[in-house]
Amino acid sequence: MSNQQVEVLVVGAGQAGVAISEHLSELGVPHLVLERDRIAERWRTGRWDSLVANGPAWHDRFPGLEFLDRDPDSFATKDEVADYFVAYAEKIAAPIRCGVEVTSVRRHAGRPGFHVETSEGTIDARFVVAATGPFQRPVLPPIVPAGAPVAQLHSAAYRNPEQLPEGAVLVVGAGSSGVQIADELRRAGRDVYLSVGPHDRPPRSYRGRDFCWWLGVLGLWDLETPPAGAEHVTIAVSGAHGGHTVDFRDLAARGIELVGMTASYDDGVLRFVDDLGANIAAGDATYLALLDAADAYVERNGIDLPEEPEARVLGPAPQRVTDPLLALDLDGIGAIVWATGYATDYSWLQVDAFDERGRPQQRRGVSTEPGVYFLGLPWLSRRGSSFIWGVWHDARYVADHIATQRGYLAYRS
Repeated sequence: MSNQQVEVLVVGAGQAGVAISEHLSELGVPHLVLERDRIAERWRTGRWDSLVANGPAWHDRFPGLEFLDRDPDSFATKDEVADYFVAYAEKIAAPIRCGVEVTSVRRHAGRPGFHVETSEGTIDARFVVAATGPFQRPVLPPIVPAGAPVAQLHSAAYRNPEQLPEGAVLVVGAGSSGVQIADELRRAGRDVYLSVGPHDRPPRSYRGRDFCWWLGVLGLWDLETPPAGAEHVTIAVSGAHGGHTVDFRDLAARGIELVGMTASYDDGVLRFVDDLGANIAAGDATYLALLDAADAYVERNGIDLPEEPEARVLGPAPQRVTDPLLALDLDGIGAIVWATGYATDYSWLQVDAFDERGRPQQRRGVSTEPGVYFLGLPWLSRRGSSFIWGVWHDARYVADHIATQRGYLAYRS
């Protein structure tokens, strides 16, 4: 592959890379997709064993292909999702080359395009699309030192309960990963503590429709900016066990000890913020607000959907809301699972496309650095941008922009 020339180089063959390949091909734009592992590798080996998609199969897919041999209202396993993208890449004949890592991208001096270094040689590319997505570098808060007497791992490294040493487990993080891992550990008979921070808590379904459907008809997937103060709020939702609404009251009733946000560690003791009640109440508010919006939509449009008054019955607050556990001795705690999200890593992309905090400077995926594009990031253009179907629509916009720029550059050339 030494000294190869390509029009568009796409870095990453996950959902974003496959999506942009489809649109570029439809527009007749020559391109190459490089993937350092296999297609959709993060779905296959970067998640825990029992993970399923958080959206139903009818929703979490591209328009051109359905999941085979799966009920549209069910939730695909992680391996099925990975296989889906492999099949989609084959369907569209995507020019993907696996096992090739991009190590650096630099702008040419005095001429258009970029010099790209890879594990198999160099490439001269006119445009570069960073389709590596948001799940690049696991974030472990520097709270408990590495030398503390407890095993620590990020949710990206968690696979199953048998992997963890004996003893109770503290799961830090109340988003989809944290609640599902805590639930799995408890079902396996482990003693579990769950550190709950700010979160949105949508209903899995309401009045016979999945919450993905409600967000669609209510226009909430198309929000262009997150609500003030909610830029980094996680969503507690689950497709596990056929799909169910996450309710921290249920988790507490099944024996999971709930605590507030993890604040500090000193001399073998973890300390938590006294905010469990406030965080659960805020999550309940987002839950009830969606029910209100759904009811209003049904009435306004005269849709015949069954009423579901029991969905508004929340039950008493967990005991730990009124009797908070604010400190936990690590004696007896075998492991801490940090379900605390990811950071991007664009160290290979050595161009002027980032702000002082290392965040991509872009609008709808079009970078401030001409010729560079981003795909798959949360809120790239809307709320749905980092979801499977959302990245497909973002990729269409980016591909159109690339095609338009090629037209300008070809003028009287």
